[in-house]
This record gives sequence, structure tokens and C-alpha cells, in this order.
Amino acid sequence: MSKSCSCFTRSSRRRSSPARAIPANNPNWPAVGIFAQRGKNRPNRMGSTICRVLRVEGTRLYVAELDAIDGTPVIDIKPVMTEFLPRGEVRQPAWSHELMREYWSRKG
Repeated sequence: MSKSCSCFTRSSRRRSSPARAIPANNPNWPAVGIFAQRGKNRPNRMGSTICRVLRVEGTRLYVAELDAIDGTPVIDIKPVMTEFLPRGEVRQPAWSHELMREYWSRKG
């Protein structure tokens, strides 16, 4: 079994997102489109994230680092395979590193 899985989720929120927004409302960062940030109010209610599998008990899957709002239904899971991860360097803007620096430590 893979030690990671991809989870596909469905958000119940249906707010529209602005064409451009400043990530985390930080005035030091540029306004970017919704597809350049990880805001929860997206035009499509489907989500995909990679998380760590902690354990399996019967039909229950226990995971860590699932990037979803508590209570969000998981509609599908797939194993993570190296061949499906990005090939080559992942490029991202400098502000995103600052935004994500303590992201997982803030999670409950």
C-alpha cells in the first residue's frame, strides 16, 4: 500500500470568487487569480489533495495533512505514485513560500 494517497473532495460552499484576490489579505503580496492561489471559494467545488495515510481500520482510512475543511466529504481516493507527481522543478512565486511556511503547524 502507498503511504500517501490523493483525495478528491467536494465542497458544499458555493460562494463565487473574485477575479483577483490578495492571498491571505497580505498587502505585501500581489493580487492574483483564483487558479494562482489556494483559496477555498473556487469556481469548481471539486478539490484534490495529497495526504499521508496513517492507518487503515476496516473501511476507515485515517490520514494526516488532508488540505480540506473539516467535514468535507471525500468522494474518491487513489494511491500516489511517483510517476504521477510533477516531473521536473515545481515553480512558485516567492510570496507562496512565506504563506506556506507554517501552514501545517496551524492546522488542528
